[in-house]
Amino acid sequence: MRKPILAANWKMHKTVAEAVRFAEEFAKALGDEQSVDAVIAPPFHALAAVGPVLAGCSAELSAQNVHPEEKGAFTGEISPGMLADLGCGYTIVGHSERRALFGEDDAFIARKAAALLAHQIRPIVCVGESLEDREANRTLDVVGGQLQGSLAEIPSDRAAEIVVAYEPVWAIGTGRTATPEIAQEVHGFIRERLSARFGPTGAEIRIQYGGSVKPDNIRELMAQADIDGALVGGASLDATSFLQIVTFGRSEGSA
Repeated sequence: MRKPILAANWKMHKTVAEAVRFAEEFAKALGDEQSVDAVIAPPFHALAAVGPVLAGCSAELSAQNVHPEEKGAFTGEISPGMLADLGCGYTIVGHSERRALFGEDDAFIARKAAALLAHQIRPIVCVGESLEDREANRTLDVVGGQLQGSLAEIPSDRAAEIVVAYEPVWAIGTGRTATPEIAQEVHGFIRERLSARFGPTGAEIRIQYGGSVKPDNIRELMAQADIDGALVGGASLDATSFLQIVTFGRSEGSA
């Protein structure tokens, strides 16, 4: 049985003080819960402050991005080693906003994922189609291509450590959510591709859904066979809301 994983992506929100207040409230409520993996991804400036707070509970710290190089003249970037030094257990790569706004392609994302694994950080690799792609019936072609390219440098013996997040771009921050059936169709396709790429390990890799996830739709989403969790944006900015998502996600789980 795959352990549910619910991750909060705060994007460019919260001061350090606000981030710490959230973490303190969330950590107190979550405690040592072991039936679900809860992950918090603050902005870079808050990682050092939030990490020690989460150390008092079972939640793990995540970054929202990384550069694949260890060091060098990359102004404004942060390396996998730096994130490991801060205690990050996960890092998001390939988010649609990074792809669309910053021009990141599959090959660059693949380098990031491999670099993270080298530092024992689990990459959360995002894939997803635009509204134009969906309306043109290109969803599976787009998602399949992103999967192939973004996971190209993942060795089979490390594949179980990665997380894949399916985020239809048309559902991110729009209030529109793929129906559980639509989400499961794509998750099932992703599962097939992962199994073809990594063999039996493909059944162990957790696949999250992302796109306007809220406390009132997480149960239906998590009830689907291949939805193992959620990458949550706006609804994760409030500690009570995200705790409800974690609680409901835990109660559903995946086979």
